[in-house]
Amino acid sequence: MNRRVIAATSTALALGLTATACGGGGSEADGGTDGKGKTLSVWVMEGTNPDAKPFFKEASAAFEKKTGAKVKVEYQQWASAQRKFTTAIEGGADQVPDVAEVGTTWVPGFADKGALVDVSKEVEKAGLSDDLVPALKDAGTLDGKQYGMPWYAGVRSIVYRKDIFEKHNIKPPTNWKELRSAAKTLKKDEPKMIAFPVASGAEMFTTPFIWGAGGELAVEKGGKWKSAINSKKSVEGITAYTDLALKDKVSPAKVNTWTEKEVGDAWNKGEVVMSLSGNWTPKAFAEANPDLKGNLGAIPIPGQNGGMSPSFLGGSYLSAFKTDKQALSWEFIKLLTTGKFAKKWAEQSSYLPPTNSDLDKMPDKDDALVKPFVKQFKDGGASVPKAKSYTEIQATQVIPKMVQSILAGKATPQQAADKAAKEMDAIFAQGE
Repeated sequence: MNRRVIAATSTALALGLTATACGGGGSEADGGTDGKGKTLSVWVMEGTNPDAKPFFKEASAAFEKKTGAKVKVEYQQWASAQRKFTTAIEGGADQVPDVAEVGTTWVPGFADKGALVDVSKEVEKAGLSDDLVPALKDAGTLDGKQYGMPWYAGVRSIVYRKDIFEKHNIKPPTNWKELRSAAKTLKKDEPKMIAFPVASGAEMFTTPFIWGAGGELAVEKGGKWKSAINSKKSVEGITAYTDLALKDKVSPAKVNTWTEKEVGDAWNKGEVVMSLSGNWTPKAFAEANPDLKGNLGAIPIPGQNGGMSPSFLGGSYLSAFKTDKQALSWEFIKLLTTGKFAKKWAEQSSYLPPTNSDLDKMPDKDDALVKPFVKQFKDGGASVPKAKSYTEIQATQVIPKMVQSILAGKATPQQAADKAAKEMDAIFAQGE
């Protein structure tokens, strides 16, 4: 099955509550939505929203007014959170939180362990199913069951120096040939700057080229996952990306091992002319370097022959774990992922809301630095394979190592992709 989604319509992912426990206001087993005397435990990742504590103070007060239940928020670190979740899940219902922020690629593994509750009927009953952005919904739907409500998300498109493009009479590219031509011109006319960073440590810079060429990271057949990263089309995309550095020299050797953060640091120093970048970055770049204010532009990632190349939609979902407060958990999740609080969180964090209706209500949706990302988000989003072991593939840096070996001249794109495919298949075999 093709695990990419490139259209627009719905969103949902990693939360989880049983229909019997949540439906109709809750069952006797979980106490329903009368929360008087109860406290909901919530785990939230630190750093996404600089105003998280005031936000949760307000949201918790609204929730207590509605249900009578108090909310206890614990802030977690991304670097250690996955291990902490795994340990808690192994410890049983007394160890897991009632509600938690869960990264998109963690959902399959947590759901497979039976820790998350299926909220398909609750999302449908709330009238949210048809409003969710598709690639996000796909990422959290396993075997027809939806395991969460997306809370916020982001997508990468192309950010460029509008002033430098105008200086050299360069038009924003609409296909890969034009992207290559623009980068080569920038390399020639702005030799002290990085025309287009090809960074091996930024996995999500590589995937648009794989997907854009019609390739896949992996495919599912008969309930089992198998790598497709070494297919003809996937290798075509990998080659197009790495050739920008190896043949066209638009990305200097020092960039080869960079991560996305290091590309961002170079933007802050005014060293980059054009790159793949997240929707949350233009504002951050301009704040870090006032010279960039008013001089940045953005476009969706051009397709190989026009249109858009798919870009990974990442972010977080609010998930309900299988505790004795599932109905209350759903009410809290619904409060935060719709309406006033969803809008406020998106504005404060500079990420995108997960529903089409909230995207359409964004006050800056027509801003030149926002509109291209919204278009990419709604019409050109993609998800990584929903295999429960894909997190291990990411943790072991399979794709970054593949790209690095090509850039270092240690392997051809096909050789590197073949090696990556073997690594992925070994992990799939162990995890599935």
